[in-house]
Amino acid sequence: MEAPANALVVHPGEAAEASLTDGAFELLADGGAVSASRLTLAVGADGAPPHHHKLSHEVFYVLGGTMVFRLGDSLTTVKKGGLVIIPPGLAHAFGAAEAEVADVVVVLSPGIERFGYFEQLAAISRGEAEFDSLVPEQDRYDVHFEDIPDWRSAP
Repeated sequence: MEAPANALVVHPGEAAEASLTDGAFELLADGGAVSASRLTLAVGADGAPPHHHKLSHEVFYVLGGTMVFRLGDSLTTVKKGGLVIIPPGLAHAFGAAEAEVADVVVVLSPGIERFGYFEQLAAISRGEAEFDSLVPEQDRYDVHFEDIPDWRSAP
């Protein structure tokens, strides 16, 4: 049986992928009502530099391992089965805990076409591009970088 024409169904193995030096992205849905990805991070790896979104809520559901989040001025750890919802405007960063691999589904709503952002992040992690190449794209991808040099340190 097929899904209705207006439904999005992504079967295993159909997602676009972007490999990182410390993990991998599966890019599941891009734009529309939501943007969705699955992120697997190596032990202690950072997921994204500190940033905020002006337009989107960001939702994290931890499938495995433990994630560390900086939410504004607070640090928190979230284990398998935990959920984090970040409202627009809240500065945040995230990564795998120091002793664990982490597996997380990330959803942004409303969705913004961001596959290009994730592909650029992957290129940066592999040393193929400079981080500064993303700075002019902050509005396009609704990812606005924050100056928090050591985000894992307690504020």
